[in-house]
Amino acid sequence: MPGLDYFSNNTNTNGSTATAAPSESSSGVYYNARLDPKNYLEGPLSPIASTRLRQMLARPGIVTAPGICDGISARCALEAGFECLYQSGAATTASRLGQPDLAIATMNDFVGAANMVCSINPSVPVIADADTGFGGPINVARTVKQYISAGVAGLHIEDQVQTKRCGHLMGKQVVSREEFLTRIRAAVIARDSVPGSDFVIIGRTDSAQVLGMEEAITRLKLARDAGADVCFIEGVKTEELLRSTVAALAPTPVLVNVISGGLTPSFTYQDAERMGAKIIIFSLVSCVAMVHAVRAAMHSLKKTGTDFTSAQGMDPKSFFEVMGLNEVVELDAKAGGSAFQVV
Repeated sequence: MPGLDYFSNNTNTNGSTATAAPSESSSGVYYNARLDPKNYLEGPLSPIASTRLRQMLARPGIVTAPGICDGISARCALEAGFECLYQSGAATTASRLGQPDLAIATMNDFVGAANMVCSINPSVPVIADADTGFGGPINVARTVKQYISAGVAGLHIEDQVQTKRCGHLMGKQVVSREEFLTRIRAAVIARDSVPGSDFVIIGRTDSAQVLGMEEAITRLKLARDAGADVCFIEGVKTEELLRSTVAALAPTPVLVNVISGGLTPSFTYQDAERMGAKIIIFSLVSCVAMVHAVRAAMHSLKKTGTDFTSAQGMDPKSFFEVMGLNEVVELDAKAGGSAFQVV
């Protein structure tokens, strides 16, 4: 039963450990022996994405996850050698809907994108934005199960109101601590209801810009105690604040989000590792680059009447090779097919 993964720090008079279901009145702290980081320290990296992510979190080195927005950006990230990907909510909303990050995309939009991205290389962990969980506890639970089914390795859920916005825009509003913790508990319960799942739950707070850093740290500590595996502080503005956040939450892994021109300085992944962060995501790296490249290509086509310059010598076959053409040809040949003997 999911509730059995919750353990209180209290001990009964007979010496046994008391169990407690998650509730606002419970003083218990979530603990699941099966998911203890020490279980992921040794052995080869797993082909199961969620297990692989937990191994990466338990072992030395920072996890660098570039933001991807579609199949092309995912392919390019994998080609570059990245071992973890980040499905940005802002990038997904932009690429699928052509809209800003203002809670316009639905859970189905996010899950549809995740199904495609996770299928490209199912062993590479994908961390996916889940906004506010898309509703109350039941909706949060459904979101978690849908993400697990899509092959996502972990997600983050935040404490903004349902009509949220990008964490690097102004005017954010957050829900109460209690509502935030309800979201985290619902996510953990849903994960634990899936037999054998080691899906990673990341608690994100946007309260630093609204209520101050002290409140942000308090919320992340409460999220950790409610079962969040990783803590994500959005919009941390200085190296000193990131270092103090890491120290306050240790040994829980901390995620930092870098967006060029956003609230957080343009830390490199080496900087973030030196400051103690365990995960760094670059949410808009692909879609901003795409805007620049596509804009330039469109202006060039409009001006010159041809796409010759913007193609930079890439012919159709070379493009399809980036998209996995060689793997498709190889599979067909191994299966005894002959459809792609000449391409």
